[in-house]
Amino acid sequence: MKKATLIALILLIACSGSLFAQKAVKLVIAGRDGDYGTGMQAACDAYTALHPEVTFEILKLSGDDIYQKTVIDLRTGTGSYDVILIDDPKALQFQMANWLVNLDDVYKKAGLKVDPDFFPNLVELCRLPATPKGKLYSLPFIGNVSLFSYRTDLFAKYGLKEPKTWDDVLAAAKKIQAGEGDAVNGVVFRGVKGNPIVTAFLPMFWSFGGEIFDAKGNPVINSPAGVKALKYFLELAKYAPKGTPMNNTAQVRDTLLAGGAAITPEVWPAWLASLNDPAKSKVVGQVKVMAHPSGVKPSAPMLGIWHVALPVAGRNQDAAFQFLQFLTSAPTQKLMAMKAGLPPSRASVYSDAELLALRPFYPGVKAALIAGKARPRTMYWSEIENILGGSLQQALIGDKTAEQALNEANAAIAQAIK
Repeated sequence: MKKATLIALILLIACSGSLFAQKAVKLVIAGRDGDYGTGMQAACDAYTALHPEVTFEILKLSGDDIYQKTVIDLRTGTGSYDVILIDDPKALQFQMANWLVNLDDVYKKAGLKVDPDFFPNLVELCRLPATPKGKLYSLPFIGNVSLFSYRTDLFAKYGLKEPKTWDDVLAAAKKIQAGEGDAVNGVVFRGVKGNPIVTAFLPMFWSFGGEIFDAKGNPVINSPAGVKALKYFLELAKYAPKGTPMNNTAQVRDTLLAGGAAITPEVWPAWLASLNDPAKSKVVGQVKVMAHPSGVKPSAPMLGIWHVALPVAGRNQDAAFQFLQFLTSAPTQKLMAMKAGLPPSRASVYSDAELLALRPFYPGVKAALIAGKARPRTMYWSEIENILGGSLQQALIGDKTAEQALNEANAAIAQAIK
């Protein structure tokens, strides 16, 4: 990392150090595994290097484990954790239960304001209600968002322009599949029931004009727009691998890296470092990453952020808040992006020349974050996702028509949320 970045980190701590008196303290973080853990570790190591009196215990947990452990701890008020990560669909539960510190109050006490450098739509997800004036209960740890990619070499080979609409996508998948045969799939996406297929479907569903709920909170996934979106999804699937109903993350990612996908409507930032790595990828320099195409409505990539919050029961709240400022600062966001490929939640970091040289796909990530759409704020999202995901898979394997699948799912969701 350049000297300027380290200086920026030092200046940040020098400025923030006056917020609260420093004392020896160990902060316990309920964090994620994988790249998330690598990024968090880098941030904590940088903080301890500047503040030796602050040490960390980082729990690097799976998505399911972090949810279960934090819910138990926060519900009982045990106070085992000082800082926690929360998956966005679960955030509403934590907010409504009053388990999290109201950060608006802490900012006010410290004489600070939330930096407008954060993507505004990400900060809104951290508020209750999710509006600019809602109470702030967390900050966006990373700017995770679903992405769209296509093979520039194959599009050039077949005289195709960058796809702007979903109609363009279908036409391209059909043409490339016809020309490449078994060598390349026109499109590759996840088809496993539940979260995988729902996540693959939502950017299409939303840009076709579909919505999960109407203004009164009634489920409307079987609207004419929703049915049209699913019919399109099923038509696009004709140019996907035969095993698509069983495709999950590994199959999609590995097919993309192996050069077997002309179009991938669901790519995640964690995959991007591998795309231009010759040791892992056969498509180095041949993939464009961007926000999803539009339909009757604009591009609607699905936001998949992780929140970072302070539990009310935490025992070191002052020190935790000071670390929170460091963790979500622009220099630390850059550090985590450089070390672990975690997409920043601050707009300014996407203009950093050193970072862009290492992560050339980040302009596409930024565009997707700006256009991104969140899953509905509801306590029933897990049930909705399971119901909708099951119906979508039934349509994908041909057991139900688009109308049947969405009518049955809509009825089941209406019953589940009563």
